[in-house]
Amino acid sequence: MEKKKGRVVVGLSGGVDSSVSAYLLQEAGYEVIGMFMKNWHDESVTISNECPWMEDSTDAMLVAEKLGIPFQAIDLSEEYRERIVNYMFREYEAGRTPNPDVLCNREIKFDIFLKAAEKLQADFVATGHYCQKDSISVAGREVHRLLAGADPNKDQSYFLCQLNQEQLSKALFPIGHLQKSQVRDIARAQGLATAEKKDSQGLCFIGKVRLPDFLQQQLKPKEGPIYRLEPEDPVFAGKAHRPEELCADISTARLDEICLPRALGAAHRTLMGQHRGAHYFTIGQRKGLHVGGTGKPLFVIGTDTRENHIYTGLGEDHPGLLGYGLFVPEADVHWVREDLRLPVGGYAQYAARIRYRQALSPAHLFMRDKGLYVLFEQPQKGIASGQFVAWYQDGETIGSGTIF
Repeated sequence: MEKKKGRVVVGLSGGVDSSVSAYLLQEAGYEVIGMFMKNWHDESVTISNECPWMEDSTDAMLVAEKLGIPFQAIDLSEEYRERIVNYMFREYEAGRTPNPDVLCNREIKFDIFLKAAEKLQADFVATGHYCQKDSISVAGREVHRLLAGADPNKDQSYFLCQLNQEQLSKALFPIGHLQKSQVRDIARAQGLATAEKKDSQGLCFIGKVRLPDFLQQQLKPKEGPIYRLEPEDPVFAGKAHRPEELCADISTARLDEICLPRALGAAHRTLMGQHRGAHYFTIGQRKGLHVGGTGKPLFVIGTDTRENHIYTGLGEDHPGLLGYGLFVPEADVHWVREDLRLPVGGYAQYAARIRYRQALSPAHLFMRDKGLYVLFEQPQKGIASGQFVAWYQDGETIGSGTIF
């Protein structure tokens, strides 16, 4: 009898991607166990006919039965609330824009879930992410590389940009080398119940959520002013133009000027209307302002949750909406490739993005005592505090950080 390659616990979400992942691992000779994570109980803020967890759990079980693999469900709702939901509330309350999917991978799937898998003597955990992994030797040590998925329209390496080497050593991504269409073809050929199921568009393992309803569980409505700022206001000086000093010896003072958030409260402002809570809005947002008659579209360019003010600008080319730089505090800088960590005073060129599916943009990284400065060669729209910036080299995720 052929020896198995090892025991793998697959996070069966009830979707086609994780279903095919389980099948491919089984075909490759692994001992496969399916496990469904229940991360949420509160149905009051979910659109129940879009992605109910009961349906997902049933679909995951049907796939496990079809493949003839053991299946169990694990309730991680308490851990999810503590590590993800409470984090979201804190971030929005502080006027920042969280990314729960990035954190869910770091804190839930490849931490809590991984530890549950290890209790089953699993050698690996696997998910249906569209990304790839390989291992190389650097100075005699094994280094794991997080690589982009082969399908450019589905590459999900950004969502995994906070994983560390220990987590990657235990991770398998069985569908990362495939196109989405190929994944569905495999599911159809194997008669898997999830073959035609639509992809979930909601929060990580919750489903599609009415975000305002979700936030209003703890963040109550509070009326405040919506202000418009003019593009020629002095507050935008020095930030709206491409920095010419894209070199290793740029001064920290100049980096601060380009990369740190603007103090918009000092700007001249025009009252445009009222909102129901600054903590419900994020940089770059256009919908939900309910201000008409402006000609060009109005975008959120800043929020102040202390004063409960929202600052807006007209048009997509407003300097308040565009920025060439951002800053990551030292404590929030993360290196997937620890061997490539920049020392204080270090400089490197990479490609970077500040949101999922955004095209990579050439970027210059400067490591200083207080943190990492990232300067882009092209202006970035809607750089938002609390989001993650990730930097890459030749399709490999090198590191990431939380934007200040």
